[in-house]
Parts: sequence; structure tokens; C-alpha cells
Amino acid sequence: MTSISEIDSQSGTMIQVENPATGEVLCSIRNMNAEDVQDLVARARSAQPQWAAMDFSQRARLVRAWRSWFIQHREHIIDLIVAENGKTREDALLAEVFYIADSMGFWAKNAAKYLAPESPRTHSPLVLGKKITVHYRPLGVVGVIAPWNYPLTLSIGDALPALMAGNSVVIKPSEYAPLAVQYVVQGALEVGFPQGVIVAASGGGATGASLVDRADMIQFTGSTRTGRQIASRCGERLIPCSVELGGKDPMIVLADANLERAANIAVEWSMRNSGQICMAVERVYVEESAYELFVDKVVKKVAALLQGLPGGYGTVDVGAITYPAQMDVIQSHVDDALEKGARILVGGNPGRGPGRFFEPTVLVDVDHTMKCMTEETFGPLLPIMKVSDADEAIHFANESTYGLGSSIFTRDIGKAEGLARRLVAGNTWINDAIMSYLAQEVPFAGSRESGLGGRHGAQGIRKYCDTHTILTTRFAPSHELTMFPNSARRSRAFERLLVLMFGRK
Repeated sequence: MTSISEIDSQSGTMIQVENPATGEVLCSIRNMNAEDVQDLVARARSAQPQWAAMDFSQRARLVRAWRSWFIQHREHIIDLIVAENGKTREDALLAEVFYIADSMGFWAKNAAKYLAPESPRTHSPLVLGKKITVHYRPLGVVGVIAPWNYPLTLSIGDALPALMAGNSVVIKPSEYAPLAVQYVVQGALEVGFPQGVIVAASGGGATGASLVDRADMIQFTGSTRTGRQIASRCGERLIPCSVELGGKDPMIVLADANLERAANIAVEWSMRNSGQICMAVERVYVEESAYELFVDKVVKKVAALLQGLPGGYGTVDVGAITYPAQMDVIQSHVDDALEKGARILVGGNPGRGPGRFFEPTVLVDVDHTMKCMTEETFGPLLPIMKVSDADEAIHFANESTYGLGSSIFTRDIGKAEGLARRLVAGNTWINDAIMSYLAQEVPFAGSRESGLGGRHGAQGIRKYCDTHTILTTRFAPSHELTMFPNSARRSRAFERLLVLMFGRK
């Protein structure tokens, strides 16, 4: 079994990969330059036609074999994720390994259905008698640029539909968490994937930029700032891109809600993975009459969380902060809130020890002048704001440049559904949070500055394809009424037909 140190590259400029929970250097990876990326893309481009020529069942067979390998090697994969990411073993198991295993089966089963040729019936009288078929064909080489917070879910998870659509894939994982991705890509080769069909690039931002300049399509997950740059460059090259960006997800808790459940969900999805989740609960609006009880429940639950060095299952609840600069962001949001009148009820400080930790923190007396309510924190910070009613909660929830996820808690489901439709977000969860991400049959996408495009469902695989419409005329006269030469009599007849068909109010 491959050890962490054996993933070291053999040559080139190196980047150290460290364990954020201990500060230990795990290994070094190669910081690939433009020529290295060009070589990877060339290999992927050379392999793609043969891969695309396989039928769906052949590709699905290899993906299922990959899944068997993945499950067999799950313990080592979890070890890698925990070491490079600093998250708990439970986070690695449930949100990464379980999701990827499920996703492998989902796309192996459903890709052929989503990409089957379609023959819609046309409405136009001028096309009657002609057959129209829409085909989906792969774009070529897909570049997947993945973040550090969910290194497998947001890399292999995006590569799977691209592969099943017949593309080859070059993955550029974050330089802060590349090891699990490299290991799982190697597993694809071990079970028989053709060389070059899926490859991993290693390196920093310049490596990703080189991939954007060379791939035929880009799937990116990360910051809004970088997403803008990637979308702009893809626009210059006239290639498609799909970008999932930041979030500042609101939770609305009404007075009639099951407050115990609402508090559990708020703590779970603000503190899970140390709050380093794109659709984490980042701000809560609670109706006035339920505010004190809700806050009391949340504070007790957060105070009971165990934080520290991730070990075996059940040892800690909250792990480390993966990205070094994120510590400064979290601290700045706390400091800004305190300066403007907020209070800390629990936490509020960096953790002790050699690694990067920030205490699970609850803030109250917050408002929209504070960064913690308007800017993405991406850390274990939960600000809770009192509102007078549901309308005020909706107003503040929509007062954001983001629009990824949102939650509403109330026992009145009819009311909740009406409020949900007023929220500007790609996803809304009623008496829940985040879980629709696991329903891969339905789209998961953001609005506003939370991204373009989306994952899952038919659109989650069709985005990796061109459409090819074929019209076939089999039985037709040699000369049709609309053909040259033009005739005043025929044209007036068509004009009368136009009025007859479309002129009524």
C-alpha cells in the first residue's frame, strides 16, 4: 500500500504538503509548470477518442471496478484525507468516501439514460415529416480544478460524470490537499482505465491557470474571486465552464419550529468540517419569541463539542483549519463583530497547539454592518440574529451577494414552501440543511455570486457535452413549396396561413 511519503514527485519545483492539525510536513509534491500541464493535456487528448468510442456499459464496468478498488482501500484513503485536511475521520468517511462510492454507482447507472439520443416531436408545420434527433457528444478534455475543503468529493465527484460522458479528465487538486486525489486517480489505472483518460496535475494557482488555457472545458470549485478570473478566461477562449463559488447560507428559525432539531442542524452544519463547507450555515435569523431558547440550546451544544487532533472514530467532533490564511479571515470576522457591539457566548479564540485550530464560536447581538453576517467566513463561527417575523428574516436572508443554500425551520410546511420560493438561492431546505446534495438526481447549483452551472441530474452530465442535432428527410418531393424560384402567389398564401395560425389574440 502506498505511503504518504511515496507520493513525492521525482523532480521539479516542490511544494510541501503539511498536516494542518499538527504542522507536520507530510511530503512534497511537484509544482507543475505550463509545459508539464501541456504534456498532461496532450496525453489526455490522445486517450480521449478511444475512451469516447467505448459504449456506456464498457465505461460503467470500469467505474464499478474502480469503486470496488475504492472500497477496498477506504482506510488508507481516509488516512490521507484526515492527514492532509485536518478533518475528523467521520467527516472523511461520510462526506467524502461514502459520497464518492455512491456517486460512482450513480453515474455508472444513469449516464446512458441522461445522454440517450432524443427525438422530440416538432411543432412547426414547415418541419412536419422530417425526423429530428439530438445527440450528446463529449467535449474532449475536461479540466477539474478542485478546492482543499472536500478534496475527493469536489474532484473525483466532478470527474465521474465527465468520464462517463466520454471525456478524458485532468484534475488539478488544491496544493493543500492533493494526496487522496492522486492516490484515487492511480487506483483508476490499477483497475484498467486507459492511460491518459484520467490524470492528476499537481501545483499551485499557476498550474490551474495553465490548465484553464489548455482544456476544452473547466469545472471549478472555489472562491468567487478566482471563479471570476476563470470564467473570464474561458469566455476569452470560448470554452464552457461551470463554477461553484462562495456562499453565505442563511438559516431562518420561526417561533413554531422544532427548536431542538433546528439547534442540532445549526450546530452540525456550522461546525462540521470546522465550518469549511460552501453551503455551511453561516448566519441564523430567529423569530423574537423563540430567540432566547434557541440561543441557549445552541450554546450548550457548541460548548460540548470536542475539538483537537483527529484520531479514530469518535475521538473529536471538530478538526483543524486546513488553509493557513483562513485563520486570519475567521479572526477578522470575530474582531469586527466585537468592535461593532456583538458578544461571544462560547469560543472566540484560536486553539492551542502546533496545528491550526479555531474554537467553535457563537456570536449574538449581530447585525448586517458586521462581516460575520455579510462575508463568507468559512470557519467554525455561528452568528445568530433576532428578527421580528418571517418577512424580516426573508429580507435579511436575501440581503447578500451570494445564493447557494438556505434553510427554513417551522412546523407549518405550507408556509415554509411559500417562504422558500421568496428566497434567492439555488437550494432551500425545509427543516433540514444540505442533504439535497446527496440526491444526485436533482440539480445542485447556486445563484448570484455563488456560481454558474451546477452539479447532479441531467444537467450535471450534459454540461460536459456538445449537443448535435441531426435532421433527416427521408421521403420528400424533389421540389418543395418554399424553394426557389420565389412566387408572389405562394408568398401571399403563406402570409394568409401566418395570420390564420398566429393572428388570434
